[in-house]
Amino acid sequence: MKITVVKRNAAGEAVWQYLGEVLARGENYVQLLAHFNRPDQPLMDTVLRTGDVFLETFYTDRWYNVFEIRDRESDALKGWYCNLGRPAVWDAPEVISYVDLALDLWVSSTGQQTVLDEDEFAALDLDEKTRRRVRAALGELQAMPWRQLL
Repeated sequence: MKITVVKRNAAGEAVWQYLGEVLARGENYVQLLAHFNRPDQPLMDTVLRTGDVFLETFYTDRWYNVFEIRDRESDALKGWYCNLGRPAVWDAPEVISYVDLALDLWVSSTGQQTVLDEDEFAALDLDEKTRRRVRAALGELQAMPWRQLL
């Protein structure tokens, strides 16, 4: 089954959407297979290429989502891209959306972690409770045993 993923900015406006194929669905999550559909772009120690494979997990009870990224040709792991934001919501039976709050965590294929876009996060007009939730979610991601997943 295919569903539409809608990425929203902090104001709730849709800024990007794409299709993903549902691989698994539970009470509080959905896991999708999607492909990178933008022009090639560098990201830290790798390049995201059009057609790269994204195994995406969206949670309705966590303040982040996680994309495992694999090379389109070799299937080699490039890393994990974690978007910090409000929990995902089902807008319709076949449409899931999330509000991206700018802060991201990149975990390379070697397990090295880099926090991205802190300046963009700082510039958002967010209340202190929301900022604390996002920072707590970042801490949860940073504590994950990424090396065990390699």
